[in-house]
Amino acid sequence: VALSHHEKWDGSGYPNGLCGEDIPLEGRIVAIADVFDALTSVRPYKQAWPVEQAVAFLREQSGRHFDPRLVELFIGCLPEILQIKERWRRAYTRRDHDIHSIGLTYVWTVW
Repeated sequence: VALSHHEKWDGSGYPNGLCGEDIPLEGRIVAIADVFDALTSVRPYKQAWPVEQAVAFLREQSGRHFDPRLVELFIGCLPEILQIKERWRRAYTRRDHDIHSIGLTYVWTVW
């Protein structure tokens, strides 16, 4: 997963330039979850994107960066994904920590 989630569906990713279904399924799933979480979370260098804008980006990159079938599955699960994201945000806020994408990535991967 650590290596393959930077590969892109069209073969333009790294480190091995894998494309399509040559990218392990786990890496394709984590790529979507990781980008969505990064876009919709505040970072020291940027504000969080609105969910609608992040979904539009996933759709725009479907077939380029991301597996098109998995993008649609992810979007179809969006209500549950947003609940998980909020649950992790509350848990980490109570502990004065930043949100980390591992929660969203792990739960969606298990799903």
